[in-house]
Amino acid sequence: MIGVLGGIASGKSAVAALLAGPRGRVIDADRLVDEVYHSPEFQAELRREFGANAIASDGRANRAAIATAIFADATKRTWLEGRIHPAVRARIADELAAAEREHAPRVVLDVPLLLENAAAHGLVERCARLVFVDSAPEERDRRAVAARGWKPGEVARREAAQLPLNEKRRRADAVVLNFAGRDELAREVARVERELGLASPTP
Repeated sequence: MIGVLGGIASGKSAVAALLAGPRGRVIDADRLVDEVYHSPEFQAELRREFGANAIASDGRANRAAIATAIFADATKRTWLEGRIHPAVRARIADELAAAEREHAPRVVLDVPLLLENAAAHGLVERCARLVFVDSAPEERDRRAVAARGWKPGEVARREAAQLPLNEKRRRADAVVLNFAGRDELAREVARVERELGLASPTP
C-alpha cells in the first residue's frame, strides 16, 4: 500500500493512477466523499443543518456554499467532519477488503487528510511507502480556479487548516516533481518507483 501526499490540486490523483498501474487499485477519498454528499439521507441532514442553500438547483449538494459556511463557523465544520469522516472511513475499509479479495498487487491511497486524521483511520501505519507530490503554488491555484471554480487564493486559505506541506514532504519516503506535462510526470513516477525499489505495477 502506498499513500500519496501533497497540496490541493498538486496532481495527487494523476500520480496515484500511475503508481497503481492497470492492475492496482486507487482508493480516492474525494470520490467517496462525493458518494456520501449525494446520498439522499445525508442531503436531508445538510438541509437541516445548513438550510435550503445546501442543495443546488440540480439536486446535488452545494459544496461551495457548505465550504463557505464551515470555514466561517467552526461548530458547523465540526458537525460536518463528524458525519463525513466516519462514513468515508467505512467506505475505505470496504474498498481495502475488496482489493484484498481481488489480490490487487498495489493499493494507492489518494486521501487528502491521510496524515491529519491518522489517529482515527490508522491507514498511515499500513502504508509501505509515502510519496509526496510537489507542484508550484501558483499552478495549483490556477488548477483549482479552472477545474473547481474556486476563487484565486482559496487553495492557500484551505491549506492553512491542514498540516503544513513541508511537514508532509518531510514525512514522505520520496518526492514526485509535477512541474511539467503528463509524460514528464510518468517519468517522475517511474523514477520514484526505482528509487523506492518498487516492482513495476504493469503486467
